[in-house]
Amino acid sequence: MAYSQQQNELRVEIDTKGCELETRVLDQMDADLRTLRHVVDDFPMASLYVTVIHHPRSKDYHVKTSLALPGKTLFTGDRDVEVHPAFERCLRKLVRKVDSYKLRMRGDSKWLRQASDIAAKLRPSQDLDLVAVTKAAQADDYGAFRRGMDSFEESLTSRIWNWIQRYPEIELQLGDTVMIADIVEDVFLNAFEKFAIRPQGIPLGDWLESLIDPSVQALIQSPDEEFANISFARAILERGII
Repeated sequence: MAYSQQQNELRVEIDTKGCELETRVLDQMDADLRTLRHVVDDFPMASLYVTVIHHPRSKDYHVKTSLALPGKTLFTGDRDVEVHPAFERCLRKLVRKVDSYKLRMRGDSKWLRQASDIAAKLRPSQDLDLVAVTKAAQADDYGAFRRGMDSFEESLTSRIWNWIQRYPEIELQLGDTVMIADIVEDVFLNAFEKFAIRPQGIPLGDWLESLIDPSVQALIQSPDEEFANISFARAILERGII
């Protein structure tokens, strides 16, 4: 399930995996955004992407946030037996990171240029088990493949936020018929289908980035087919959440 809204310059997109959020929880989360909206008010654009994952075995929720700002995307995460407390802690971390980023922007233009370059690179957040990912692709096991590639999700989300500005027809639909999470999942689906024939000798992140444009184009040209594939992929993932 996905939710989205935009107030002032802050666009908010919430995606859930293995759960649905009650209206009461969504209202609490919206109220918590007041401080963040204030600290990002200086930026011409700011987009907050929130993922809430329910883990049935541990009976808790994993909340992940990414805040896309000009030249930088900030990430936080937290876990709790309830969504709201984890989200609150994520926002407190984000506010501190935004304040720190603004201070660096004001005092070091060279650092800002470097931060922009780094943010543009697609890289995993932790070491990737390429052998396990390869075996999952060979076994036609999308659930295992997707979990193996999960360390790329934050960086991929950040890259798509920047990339999507090249496609006004998609950008205008964000939050209505198209979610950033849809494009992220479509890129992973393309990677799964083409993994065996991917070019050798180039970083996996660079190859994954090359799939963003084809995925966006497919959503533009064949939205019904692509969304059907995305829904099927999410159903697989929700059955396999641990």
